[in-house]
Amino acid sequence: MSRIETQPNGTTSLVLNPDGLPIRPTLYQRAEAFISRLSTKNNFWHRVCSLIWLPFAWRSGIQMRREGRSRFEAVLPFKRVNRNWYNAMAGAALLGNSEVAAGMFLFSECGSDYNVVCKQMKYDFLRPCLGPAIYSIRDGESVMVAVKENKELGGEFNIDLELEINQILKNRGRNLRVGKCSMTFHCTPKQMIEAKRRRKRQHAARRTAKN
Repeated sequence: MSRIETQPNGTTSLVLNPDGLPIRPTLYQRAEAFISRLSTKNNFWHRVCSLIWLPFAWRSGIQMRREGRSRFEAVLPFKRVNRNWYNAMAGAALLGNSEVAAGMFLFSECGSDYNVVCKQMKYDFLRPCLGPAIYSIRDGESVMVAVKENKELGGEFNIDLELEINQILKNRGRNLRVGKCSMTFHCTPKQMIEAKRRRKRQHAARRTAKN
């Protein structure tokens, strides 16, 4: 039986069965992993999955764009659903899609074996956004290295991300910075979550048997 152990540094890691054999995932878990990988494959599948599981991102029309291995961007169109009454990009749209953009980048790095949850967010509005917005990950290569190192440790971990939000200025050949955002995400292996659930079920079963 697998279990969760707490390490001296405060982190937790998953311990497998004594015989070292991996626990075979259920059909639901395999389907979830397949859909998770599909959602980060390209914009088409991201839109399809968003329509079902993330309607906020589907309505906003945010699209991911990757240039090379470490450069990730997401573009938020200047459409009616994202604008407020005075025809500027709504603050709620800029703020909410910051989590979506950063989450898409981090999830693509962690892979389908991890749950990625935003723990903390700080957004600074610098000026009104009067056109399409582009989200850029700052120092994406360092984030990728940190994710890889933490995944090798095998437990849950926190990752700090910083985003720059710019308005796309087509006629000027440059972008105008309209905001910046710093976030902390918590990444947990799905096997660890399942092991915790299994322990709770076993504990409840033993308690019921005693009664």
